[in-house]
Amino acid sequence: MREGGGRWAAINRARRSQKTRPKRSDPQNRNRCHRQMPLTPAADCVYLHWPTCSAAYSASPFHEARDCMKITKIETFKYWIEWCNWLFVKVSTDEGLYGWGEGSLHGAIESVETAIHELEPVLIGKDPSGVERHWQAMYHAWRWRGGPTLFTAMGALDIALWDLEGKRLGVPVYRLLGGPFRTQLRGYASHWLAGVDTPEQAYEGAREAVRRGFTAFKWSPFNVQKLRENEAAAIRHATELMAAAREGAGADVEIFVECGERLSPRTAVIAAHAFAPYRPGWFEEPIPFENAKAMASLQREMPVPIATGERLLSRWEFRELLEEGGCKIIQPDLMHAAGISEVRKIAAMADTYYISVAPHNPGGPICMLAAMHLAAAIPNFLILEQMEGERRLRDALCTQPIIYKDGFFELPTGPGLGSDLHLDVLRDHSFRPQPISGSTESLWK
Repeated sequence: MREGGGRWAAINRARRSQKTRPKRSDPQNRNRCHRQMPLTPAADCVYLHWPTCSAAYSASPFHEARDCMKITKIETFKYWIEWCNWLFVKVSTDEGLYGWGEGSLHGAIESVETAIHELEPVLIGKDPSGVERHWQAMYHAWRWRGGPTLFTAMGALDIALWDLEGKRLGVPVYRLLGGPFRTQLRGYASHWLAGVDTPEQAYEGAREAVRRGFTAFKWSPFNVQKLRENEAAAIRHATELMAAAREGAGADVEIFVECGERLSPRTAVIAAHAFAPYRPGWFEEPIPFENAKAMASLQREMPVPIATGERLLSRWEFRELLEEGGCKIIQPDLMHAAGISEVRKIAAMADTYYISVAPHNPGGPICMLAAMHLAAAIPNFLILEQMEGERRLRDALCTQPIIYKDGFFELPTGPGLGSDLHLDVLRDHSFRPQPISGSTESLWK
């Protein structure tokens, strides 16, 4: 007589169909035991029933982990770094392997840390392989999904699981993602020319960028207070700074303009036309990011590409921006947009609209490495942000250096993300609680 249907019947049939699992103590089988678990339609279909996803995940033969490697511990480490805090997460297993993730969310480190530990029951005791299944389990474990705190916690754990999987298999993460698509990654210096207020300073700062080997840098020439007092004079002054920076950088260095939501639509259009002769590579977030239709309307009026997306948290939030044609470049943040697993989907969505990806990357070394691996594996990667002021500390933290030369990063070659962390370097960088801070001062406040 045929067995009844239903999710639990499907799980039971999948369990009975399994062959005897190899012993974990056998070195030849230790890292391959997950391959013996059958990928049966009956077992897979239970994950499509999202209302009971957590229960199905727990009962799944894929993640019983009785004979395979198990996740045994999740630890967090937080440190103060000059102007912000960094939060690292370490996911360890019973076989001594571990993976590193990062969840540095400005002003909310302790909230993210709490969310990471609240997600522990979803992962502890599970086989770490199958990162996408873990991502889905974390996402559906919460009734109230989304938001920067939860997605940053998920991003940190997701990155750590990818690092762990690469180490277990002995390959770089970009190999697991189908790469490398390219062997070098173009990078730019972010927050360059900070505090510059005269054309002479802008010229010399741009010359210094060239001397250091940068082929691109980003800066903000706008002063909100001056815009409020006299818009025409403020835009003229910003245009003079841009002209001097272009003269100092030369014709072949890209200059990206950070607007940081400081402008109104009207001001953004006027400024973009004034800047156009000096060929800015993009205007970044000229207006607040929440209204995709307004951003799209602005993009149609501007002679300069718009880049945005650093505070959009998932493919669902990027969908409207892409459908409306709100920009030419998206800037997902791998920490805040729920990790490598989610951002690779966002990049694939953008590719169908011929939109380039320039990952937002203001975090620490793990965020940098994760962004590098993803960038190496996607066809529509444009350029990668780096905080030049933190490079020395970042390099001291990494057991394997992140090599940047003549405007390009070299791909990591080690397993996983390609580097461990020397946390003892941060022994004098004790965590400092930060108040929740608002966005950059804008014309809307």
